[in-house]
Amino acid sequence: MTHHNKRFVVRDRNWHPPAHTPGYKTSVARSPQQALMSMQQPTASELTGPDFSHLRMGPHDNDLLMNFTQGEGLPQGERILMFGRVMDQFGKPVPHTLVEMWQANAGGRYRHKNDKYLAPLDPNFGGVGRCMSDDQGFYRFRTIKPGPYPWPNDVNSWRPAHIHVSVTGPCISTRLITQMYFEGDPLIPLCPIVQTLKDPEAVGTMVGRLDMANSKPMDFLAYRFDIVVRGELQTYFENQ
Repeated sequence: MTHHNKRFVVRDRNWHPPAHTPGYKTSVARSPQQALMSMQQPTASELTGPDFSHLRMGPHDNDLLMNFTQGEGLPQGERILMFGRVMDQFGKPVPHTLVEMWQANAGGRYRHKNDKYLAPLDPNFGGVGRCMSDDQGFYRFRTIKPGPYPWPNDVNSWRPAHIHVSVTGPCISTRLITQMYFEGDPLIPLCPIVQTLKDPEAVGTMVGRLDMANSKPMDFLAYRFDIVVRGELQTYFENQ
């Protein structure tokens, strides 16, 4: 990674798509209809909690192969390791921050009551995980590669395979949410959500790269997904 000497970087608003993007149909109803509120003088509710320093993790919280199994076998699908580092634009680690993730199963279906896709649920796969970044900002999840799935944006819209990721900073207002796509997926440029981003580099920040050096023979492939939380090299986040 190239480090820069700049100590303050003005956010480039062109990096993010307009809130109202009719090609992504659900953005029409969700886009703000009134002027946004300024956060120049945040109140206590924006500056306090939650405090994760005493959060106790279960033995399999970051292992989706094990954290929902019903004792009748492992989840179906391609086993993968998703890992990376949470850091700022200068490569400085962000340690001890909560990293959460959620995803569809190998068939492209979420374990959610509103997901009616005809792909079957996997009885041994819950699709959620969490961990704390270590002293150097690294996080890791063992999971199943999710499948793509159709969604009713237009006649034949499909979401590329992806994993949702949340990183929580020192207070609730600093929570950031993004998605990790998979390197080489031909559905990425066809996705109406991805098409709202006009800068290819912004799309690239959401792509996990195949890492054979950290893959385990006869077990899993590894995908590295570093998350840059601020500055001109930051990962694209959905909620900014």
